[in-house]
Amino acid sequence: MNGFMLVGIVGKPNVGKSTFFKAATLAEAEIANYPFVTIKPNEGVAYLKVPDVAKEFGKTSNPRSGYVLKQFRFIPFKLIDVAGLVPGAHEGKGMGNQFLDDLRQADVLIHVIDLSGSTNEKGESAALGSYDPAEDVKFLETELDLWYLGILNKGWQKFARTVIQEKQDICIALALQLSGLHVTENMVIEAIEELQLNKEKPHYWQEENLKSLAALLRKKTKPMIIAGNKMDLPPASEKLQSLKQQFPNYVFIGCSAEGELALREASKAALIEYIPGENNFTILKEVNLNEKQKQALSFIKTAILGRFGQTGVQQILNAAVFELLRYMAVFPGGANKLEDKDGHTLPDCFLMPPESTALDFAYKIHTDLGQNFIRAIDVRTKRAVGKDHPLKQLDIFEIVAGR
Repeated sequence: MNGFMLVGIVGKPNVGKSTFFKAATLAEAEIANYPFVTIKPNEGVAYLKVPDVAKEFGKTSNPRSGYVLKQFRFIPFKLIDVAGLVPGAHEGKGMGNQFLDDLRQADVLIHVIDLSGSTNEKGESAALGSYDPAEDVKFLETELDLWYLGILNKGWQKFARTVIQEKQDICIALALQLSGLHVTENMVIEAIEELQLNKEKPHYWQEENLKSLAALLRKKTKPMIIAGNKMDLPPASEKLQSLKQQFPNYVFIGCSAEGELALREASKAALIEYIPGENNFTILKEVNLNEKQKQALSFIKTAILGRFGQTGVQQILNAAVFELLRYMAVFPGGANKLEDKDGHTLPDCFLMPPESTALDFAYKIHTDLGQNFIRAIDVRTKRAVGKDHPLKQLDIFEIVAGR
């Protein structure tokens, strides 16, 4: 499994979260048309889609984890689908506290909303177009911010006094207190500077200061992409454009989780050939489809793929990791030979955070390689680089280390 990447799926009940999860993972997830069908979080393996870089050398990768389909390589990561959140979740409404706690370790969130406006604020079915999904964007942002505020507020005065009495650095102390949410010292430093808070007198910070700090740290630790589900239903396209204008700081991508799930299940059942994220599929010649299957596949081909170019699910997964988090897929390989000792071509791939260097990559592969690093060799150009060389997406490097 690749690293410690964890992507969380969030949203109201009944908007298609579990369908999105199942489409992305093909893991069994209970799907039903009523609130709170998901109580315990569903966990599964989803995949990022990148070009198979071995093709540049006339070869095909043999991944140790993940898989290759035609010219693409699929890199695994962990996906978690928590139960539907409702307004007041941070106060425990709808078992909200438990569900929010399930998200603590997530690196990035995919917020699934119903673009068709057919799910009301409580997660119940409603008439098509009768509910404005903009309300869901606002509600979830508020719930997550208030959740962070609740954690920050817990015993704040006592915490602030202790920091002053013991002459601790507030940035280090806060990062430690909030480390379970992936808050780092640098994030706290940036947030305090941005909000112009007095580092020396945290006990004077007001409720409004703490609210702003909680919101800023939430944005830094839980960036969010918005998956506009049910995009094939009538009011969805116009609504998507309107939401993009209304919330310019968010990335919105339309999707049909149901369409993607149907395609992946048909592919698994060997009825069609389909590469996730592509704009077409092929019905296998020897297959005899029944009338219902023919109609479903015909609808997906014309109303979803023909109209939008893809179902959007793979695009959202890739955008969450590669665009929002700015992670990079980087491959260890020999400058003169791409195969490992067992003859497998580029078996490994690592997801590296932004601003990673050749030395970071060496440590990621193995501590010994990091500690004894001499140089890295770019497999494409055969050029040697030093430890501070910045990595970029789809790099292939050989690490040369001493003994």
